[in-house]
Amino acid sequence: MTTYLLAGGGTAGHVNPLLAVADGLRARDPEATVLVLGTREGLEARLVPQRGYELLTIDKVPFPRRPNGAALAFPARFARAVKQVRTYIREHGVEAVIGFGGYASAPAYVAARRERVPFVVHEANARPGMANVLGARTAAAVGVAFPGTPLRRGELVGMPLRREIVDLDRAALRAEAAAEFGLDPERPVLLVFGGSLGAQRLNEAIAGSWRDILDAGWQILHATGDRSDMPDPGASGYAMRRYLDRMDLAFALADLILSRSGSATVSEISALGIPAVYVPYAVGNGEQRLNAAAAIEAGAAVLIEDGQLTPERVRSEVVPLLGDDVRRASMRQAAELVGSRTGTEDLIALADRALAH
Repeated sequence: MTTYLLAGGGTAGHVNPLLAVADGLRARDPEATVLVLGTREGLEARLVPQRGYELLTIDKVPFPRRPNGAALAFPARFARAVKQVRTYIREHGVEAVIGFGGYASAPAYVAARRERVPFVVHEANARPGMANVLGARTAAAVGVAFPGTPLRRGELVGMPLRREIVDLDRAALRAEAAAEFGLDPERPVLLVFGGSLGAQRLNEAIAGSWRDILDAGWQILHATGDRSDMPDPGASGYAMRRYLDRMDLAFALADLILSRSGSATVSEISALGIPAVYVPYAVGNGEQRLNAAAAIEAGAAVLIEDGQLTPERVRSEVVPLLGDDVRRASMRQAAELVGSRTGTEDLIALADRALAH
């Protein structure tokens, strides 16, 4: 029986793969102890206990980005966070640490090294975060979700995915999905979403082009985001939702997807073999563009820059794709080749090999 400490959190991009691996470890060995290290402020504070895992918390210590008071206080605060993790490792008899990036990971890597406990790093983005860059230098092994991720000794394992995505039978669920959203299962569907908060750019582009999409014989399932005030035109064949509680049903219905290109989004879409048009979020360090690169290079997706997504661009680029069955079939085949549903098992296998040495 092994005691694992999984470190990460803050955003869904860190928490969801962490929970997928936690579930994978528990399914493989019900006797294993799986603990999660996070902060009180991150998404993990709600999701981890909900899933039945014990959450051990440390103080949130962001890396300083500029010389100020916070930068001066950083060394002492970081040392205190490392001390907190070392105490947890000793008290719980932790034998292996797996980190997923985020505020909790850097102190976990340092604490594991000082306690001589092996640790493994998983990087979900094509452009790695600072915590994982530092952790990869002394990790027992490093797993990455995307090819070409610049992390020392990184091995491609893919993204640990939610079970409902891994086990999704799209064809079997299509009729149920169509009924859920009030659409016709016999007609193709364009799924549009911009992440949990939606995306104003995508909403504006669809607001000015939805009639053209319907005129092409397609239907639209559009998640605008909770904060959107975009009015629902109430047109037949256009299902608008603020939020999609059942992403599995949305994916089951999708014949083409227009979305942002967060790491989990790209990984899930590719794993399911769905053609996509990605519009990388323009804020941040450019990781969304890199996340989509492998799918685009393989021919599974096309890219439209955020500043270029307009109703006119939808009409000139997306609408012709709706009418090109041959091209979409080719994109589906490419997505199936570039995507993987075994990220959880592959990361656990990597950890097993590394921790056995």
